[in-house]
Amino acid sequence: MKIGTKSVLFGAHCFLLHPWFVAWAWWRLYGFPFDPRLWIAFFVHDLGYWGKPNMDGPEGETHVEFGAKIMGVFGEKWADFSMYHSRYYAKTNNANPSKLCFADKLSFALTPVWLYLPLVNATGEIKEYLKNAQKAETPHWKPVIGQKEWHKQLSEYMTKWVDEHKDGSEDTWTNPDRHN
Repeated sequence: MKIGTKSVLFGAHCFLLHPWFVAWAWWRLYGFPFDPRLWIAFFVHDLGYWGKPNMDGPEGETHVEFGAKIMGVFGEKWADFSMYHSRYYAKTNNANPSKLCFADKLSFALTPVWLYLPLVNATGEIKEYLKNAQKAETPHWKPVIGQKEWHKQLSEYMTKWVDEHKDGSEDTWTNPDRHN
């Protein structure tokens, strides 16, 4: 079974857990999500990881396209809303991250370490995440070793990134060329 499929079934992007943390983050950022299309987006935005051989590699980064196709039934605005929940995908396409991006990134910080680490260890995702944690693509990140240290720093990083960019300021933290 591919890593992306495992992530959707029982990992970091588990379809039974992750959407609830995204909804909680949305509530904290923007108020209660009354629009039913938001709830659909919370549940479908990461389903595109299904069948992907990696999470943050070139294939994994295209995961946003599937959720965008589903949300496209509500119009282009909603397709883009889902498509640009990825900072990298938005940056690569010269687009601004959507509000879903900010909720999605904050959801990481809201997911408790005691829940998150067993999920990513069960799927093996943690190996890719820790490998990526060795790179400092931005001055806002210091390479770390160890799962708890990684989770703590990434939680702080995501919280700060959301705080600095949720008002629409230019994202100078995200490197769109991280695979080159």
